[in-house]
Amino acid sequence: MWCHRLSHLQSSLQNLLRRGVPCWAFQQPNFKSLFPLAIHWHHTASESLNCAWKQHEDHFELQYASTVMRFDYVWLRDHCRSASCYNSKTHQRSLDTASVDLCIKPKTIRLDETTLYFTWPDGHVTKYDLDWLVRNSYEGQKQKVIQPRILWNAEIYQRAQVPSVDFQSFLETNEGLKNFLQNFLLYGIAFIENVPPTQEHTEKLAERISLIRETIYGRMWYFTSDFSRGDTAYTKLALDRHTDTTYLQEPCGIQVFHCLKHEGTGGRTLLVDGFYAAEQVLQRAPEEFELLTKVPLKHEYIENVGECHNHMIGVGPVLNIYPWNKELYLIRFSKGKKIYMVNRQCSFLQSYIPKRTLTYSHLISRTSNEYRQSLK
Repeated sequence: MWCHRLSHLQSSLQNLLRRGVPCWAFQQPNFKSLFPLAIHWHHTASESLNCAWKQHEDHFELQYASTVMRFDYVWLRDHCRSASCYNSKTHQRSLDTASVDLCIKPKTIRLDETTLYFTWPDGHVTKYDLDWLVRNSYEGQKQKVIQPRILWNAEIYQRAQVPSVDFQSFLETNEGLKNFLQNFLLYGIAFIENVPPTQEHTEKLAERISLIRETIYGRMWYFTSDFSRGDTAYTKLALDRHTDTTYLQEPCGIQVFHCLKHEGTGGRTLLVDGFYAAEQVLQRAPEEFELLTKVPLKHEYIENVGECHNHMIGVGPVLNIYPWNKELYLIRFSKGKKIYMVNRQCSFLQSYIPKRTLTYSHLISRTSNEYRQSLK
């Protein structure tokens, strides 16, 4: 079902791209530059399959599906999916990795249709489907976007007219859940209408999406401007643009907000696409983008109010990317909880890093990037 959703998302993105909606895009690698030396390939299949391979002293090299891949022999032996090495019911490895000889090399390699067979020195045979190797290779992962996204500012989001999902449809039908998840995964935000104003219904909604994590505030909680907790969210002060729980080693992935009661004026929720701002930094100042992905910052939460005494620290860069394809997946951005921390080896960045985060802060704070919504 998830594969179907991803396929649907990718199809939707292609249609949107044709209409000129910006999306996070990555440059495809140039494999000729990766392998400048001439390689004598062994063509072991029909020309229509377009597959060739070469056995090196310490690794196996495969050319298939317009991709040149390198596999360490230890990796190939360790990832064997035979019944004695892998439990297909639990999807867990049975083979003891420590038992694999670090200098192991296959005795023979052969290709039958679309399956590669490796015979190891002890006679054990490992077989791999060619498409499986592409999906799980480093080179294949570099070409793959894990989560397609639509990047937006206020104008783009308003023009998209993303529909809300009705609470009953969301709760009772797969179609309603699918529509919500599609909106959320593509845009990073999604709205559900007609939710009864109780914590119980909010919790029921949250559990429909995922597991609810325990926090220093509990699993589900109310907050209002009574300063019952040591956080600006419990005051009448305006909250600046930020991501929550930056002080956790694993910040929250999904947050659910439900306005149960509102009196007076104001109180609109301010939303900004941090991924859109990150893309702007990447296009305008790629060296700044790189710094924001590499230099760790310390984020602190200190609370001493009533009986609540907490001191929590999370460490990580502002922009977190997958190292193999440079895809952004997590943002830690909270000016109120950030401390600039640089180790001795890169102490020259001490005064440089704050200036680099300012570029991102300015883009986040642009009025044109802000979308405001009153919660119901």
